[in-house]
Amino acid sequence: MRIAEISTPELRQIHREAEPQAHHPLLSEIELSIHQAESVSKDHPPTESLPSSLRQALTRLSQLAPFPSNSFKLHLWKLSFRLWNACVDLSNAASLRSSSSAAAEIIASLRHVAADMLFLSIDVTGVPSPMIKCSLFYHRTGLIWINLKNFDLASNCFERATDIVSKIDIGKISDAGERKLILDLNLARSRTAWEVSDRNLAVTLLHRAKNFLFGSPDHYKSLSNQFLAFGKSALSRDDTGSLNEALRLMNEALDLCEKGLGAAKTREDTMEFLGMRTKTLRFISAVHLQKGEYDSVIKCVKVLRDGGGGGNGGDGADQHASLPVLAMKAWLGLGRYSEAEKELRGMVGNKDIPEGVWVSAVEAYFEAVGTAGAETTKGVFLGLLGRCHVSAKAALRVAHRVLGDSSGGDHGSSVRAKVVAQLVSDERVVALFAGEAVAKERKAMHAVLWNSGSDHFHAKDYETSADVFEKSMLYIPHDLENRVFRAKGFRVLCLCYLGLSQLDRAHEYIEEAEKLEPNIACSFLKFKIYLQKKDHSGAIVQIEAMTTCLDFSPDFLSLSAHEAISCQALPVAVASLSKFLSFFVSGKTMPTTEVVVFRTLTTILIQDSGSETEALNFLLQAYSRASKLGIDCFFGGGETGRREQNWFAVTSWNVGSRCGNQQKYELCAEFLRLASEFYSYMANSEPGENEIMICKSIILSVTAMVAWEKQSKTTLTEFQVKQASELLERAGKIMTLLSSGSGLNNSKDSIIEPELFFMYTLNAYDIHGRLNNSPFQQLLVKTYAGSKACNPNYLLQIGMFASQGPRSNPEVAAFALNECLATLISSPTPEYPMVALIIRKLIAISSVHKGETDDETIHNMYKQAYRIMIGLKDREYPTEEGKWLAMTAWNRAALPVRLGQNETAKKWMKIGLEIAGKVSGMDTYRACMEDYLAEFETRVSSAASDRTT
Repeated sequence: MRIAEISTPELRQIHREAEPQAHHPLLSEIELSIHQAESVSKDHPPTESLPSSLRQALTRLSQLAPFPSNSFKLHLWKLSFRLWNACVDLSNAASLRSSSSAAAEIIASLRHVAADMLFLSIDVTGVPSPMIKCSLFYHRTGLIWINLKNFDLASNCFERATDIVSKIDIGKISDAGERKLILDLNLARSRTAWEVSDRNLAVTLLHRAKNFLFGSPDHYKSLSNQFLAFGKSALSRDDTGSLNEALRLMNEALDLCEKGLGAAKTREDTMEFLGMRTKTLRFISAVHLQKGEYDSVIKCVKVLRDGGGGGNGGDGADQHASLPVLAMKAWLGLGRYSEAEKELRGMVGNKDIPEGVWVSAVEAYFEAVGTAGAETTKGVFLGLLGRCHVSAKAALRVAHRVLGDSSGGDHGSSVRAKVVAQLVSDERVVALFAGEAVAKERKAMHAVLWNSGSDHFHAKDYETSADVFEKSMLYIPHDLENRVFRAKGFRVLCLCYLGLSQLDRAHEYIEEAEKLEPNIACSFLKFKIYLQKKDHSGAIVQIEAMTTCLDFSPDFLSLSAHEAISCQALPVAVASLSKFLSFFVSGKTMPTTEVVVFRTLTTILIQDSGSETEALNFLLQAYSRASKLGIDCFFGGGETGRREQNWFAVTSWNVGSRCGNQQKYELCAEFLRLASEFYSYMANSEPGENEIMICKSIILSVTAMVAWEKQSKTTLTEFQVKQASELLERAGKIMTLLSSGSGLNNSKDSIIEPELFFMYTLNAYDIHGRLNNSPFQQLLVKTYAGSKACNPNYLLQIGMFASQGPRSNPEVAAFALNECLATLISSPTPEYPMVALIIRKLIAISSVHKGETDDETIHNMYKQAYRIMIGLKDREYPTEEGKWLAMTAWNRAALPVRLGQNETAKKWMKIGLEIAGKVSGMDTYRACMEDYLAEFETRVSSAASDRTT
């Protein structure tokens, strides 16, 4: 505001007389600068050079003190007022054009110069209260510097003003404005000290200001308000020291209110002090609340509700909105939840309480009481809906607060979620979120509910999750723009009810989702429902449906297979992976390798003993693909590829072995043949053990083919015989290679088990017999007989096999049996039952295939048997076999007797009699034989004599 020059008519006369003497070059320079300030327009604000030039001139002027005359001082006084008023005009103009802070600082600097000019002429004569006026200039300049946040210059102004006033006898000041200035100076200095964090000085100055109240109600108000302002500032810092300080300051403010009531002279003053006291008490309650002094809070609230303790009973009771909040929080702090609930419910009926206050109260109550207060919170909120306007934002805050952190999925979070589900599904609450004006809040509410539902879903609390997700659907508009979100909601609800095994309801939701947004996710969820229902045919049909979706990718087939395996729906898993395989030939980039799919398919199928045929088909496909693409391309390179090859080889071997044990010889043959092919891949890079496995697989494969022939009572086709021949030829080459290979034992016996070597020999003999390759058969048996793997039992089997059937080979049979007999006899402890069996078989072979033309050979066999029996213990040679030898040898003499071949007959009779002598139990037979032989010899001799005579 502009400040007028104070001058009486007498003073104006003195001024006019003194003006000629007041002219001085410095004053003229200052006046010129002031004139420049006065002439500055609104469009051209003052520059920084103006206060600088004035300050320099004033500095030079101060060096002239004391000034020569009173007229000089009066002139300087007048220039100071002119400069001040020019600053007022500049400030007004600056406010109209919204000038920058730099322009405001220039104007403040000019005001400061004006105050300093006044201070230089403070001892002027003829001006009333010059010190008060000078202090006023400094006070107002300091206030401006405070607004500009320049507290150092503000403090400088207030201190200069205070120093000036201190020289005045306060007791002689009667003017109310001058008294108010003295108080205001102390308050301003205190406020400045507080701003620069010099709190001790600030509080000290406030206490000093008590000396300048002069019994004025306005003074009490100002000082009390300043104490309260400092107290509120300390309260906002929320630390123990600041809270104690805030309490002290507010108590001072309360004390000043009480004293002000005593000094009040009008009803208006009294009412204002009562309001100030009530306000201060509320803040004191807030301090006690933050300090945890809940009993003190309750006491303060009681005082306020009783009328502030002013003796007015309930007439002056405070009904401020914060009181029930303070009381409720104090009761919560004391653990008295029932009283807190009463306060909270009492707020519902108070329509004057702002929305933000009661929402804050609801949050505080629920935070303290927790899950137990969820129902109360819901009831309070719904009660508020019927009594006052509630915003969507408030409903959102309450729902978010009650839900809290539900990631743990505990019982408490489930209870809170169910309460919120009931709250947000109330028609009145849903109505709050209708319309575009609250679109942001509606989206936020949906997000809050969705996140809560997700947390419970991840915690496998599907019931709560489904409840919350269903309520979240209320906050998605039914328009085209949001149909994707609605479809997403239906899909997640389908998942929830899948988790609850409520399959029909899950199916209903996914049908709704598919109507809104048909995609692969819907199709896959329907697939899961079919799996859960154990409808395997429906699931397989759904696999085909998935491939027709626009956003289909082969990943879903792999995922479908995993789902089917987890549900033990192996046919569905096989169908999914089979479909998956069909995409590899398309050349598309696939999420996994083809070999992994084949491996997974085979693993699934070999779990079921009835699915070996399907497993074989996929293994054959894998072998075909590996042959076509190349080993490294199909199986992969390095150690990974080696492991894959080994898996297929070992699996083929294991399944083939299992089929053999189950007498599924046809499948056994195929699996083992395939195993040999997979081992061949590995043998190319890692010779040694793999060649052995190839050889074993081939031998057992052919063995299984022959066993299947006997089992099925069929005959191997020419193709099968040729295939078996080729396989055995390959095995034979490998055996030859292994027996001569470096780094391996040079004995077939140590590389191939004797059993397998025998099986190879027997099978090769059989197959080449079908091919009428007798020379090779003889070579095979001779090779086997000459190996260290040779075993009499195996030789016996070969001999027996060669002697039987339509493709028998007597030469091979005889060779094998003779070799077997020689081996047995050379043993320290021969097995005489086997020896007896071989001798009988050799006699039978010679008798059948050579007849009587080789009588001597047959006789030698009987002779050999006799020699073997010599020296044996009783019954060590099988008795029955001995009897058979004795009887057959004796009977062989019958034909020569009839033919008159007496010597031949005697030869057979004698060997029969000799053998009978070594067999127990043939005494009677032997006596008869001896009698017959003696009679025969007599008869032969008599006949010979007659012929001689």
